[in-house]
Amino acid sequence: MTQTRPVFYVSDGTGITAETIGHSLLTQFADTRFTTDRISFVDTAEKAREAANRIREAGEAAGARPIVVNSCVDNELYRILAESGGLMLDIFAPFIEPLERELGEQRSLRVGQAHGMVNFEAYHRRINAMNYALTHDDGMIMDFEDAEIILVGVSRAGKTPTCVYLALHYGIRAANYPLTEEDLEADRLPAKLRSHRHKLFGLTIDPIRLHQIRQERRPNSRYSQLDTCKREVAQAEHIFLNEKLTTLSTTHTSIEEIASKVLTTLGIHREMF
Repeated sequence: MTQTRPVFYVSDGTGITAETIGHSLLTQFADTRFTTDRISFVDTAEKAREAANRIREAGEAAGARPIVVNSCVDNELYRILAESGGLMLDIFAPFIEPLERELGEQRSLRVGQAHGMVNFEAYHRRINAMNYALTHDDGMIMDFEDAEIILVGVSRAGKTPTCVYLALHYGIRAANYPLTEEDLEADRLPAKLRSHRHKLFGLTIDPIRLHQIRQERRPNSRYSQLDTCKREVAQAEHIFLNEKLTTLSTTHTSIEEIASKVLTTLGIHREMF
């Protein structure tokens, strides 16, 4: 039986950076099972000792040495965490010294710089983009003048989560439009979309996967029937082909990959927050 390794993402801030990098590292090891936990805002010695005890106990319960992905910038906190006996992976260590040499500057030990609200303009842009994505979801508002991206596809093809991701991580004003029965029968995009052709990107999906998703939402309905899914996907893909829209299948594609492909295709360059 495969042994399960406990993994902890420990940070003096939100822990998002440690978890993101740690998850990417763990995906490279397909033959090992992991249980993961995030311990955020470990910014005092007392909290570090509590975290170390928690990590040590998890290792003893699992019968395996814990892995600690650490993004605490304070060396004293790091030392206390190391008393847990876990394998310590400091995500900054490989990069800080070369950067200090190159820049001729010592790093400043400030907590929460990666995900803190240090740029109010950028923060408000993300909030406004999120509001835009929610109010322009599923074609609720058909005014797309201010949209930077418009995702088009059949219902449940992944448009909404991708728009939310683009708003939250890039501050992109992303709208989405679900192709209706009328649109599919007309075999063309509605006029209000065609006038924004340069902003459009088509999302499609395998009909069987679409059937599974719709079954969870509306079981045994006409909407979720496999024949309905097959017909709608075929009609949508025919429209995309005729309209010469770039299209991506979301069947085995993560939201992060979808967003990256959309941004690259539409030539939008925006730093991740």
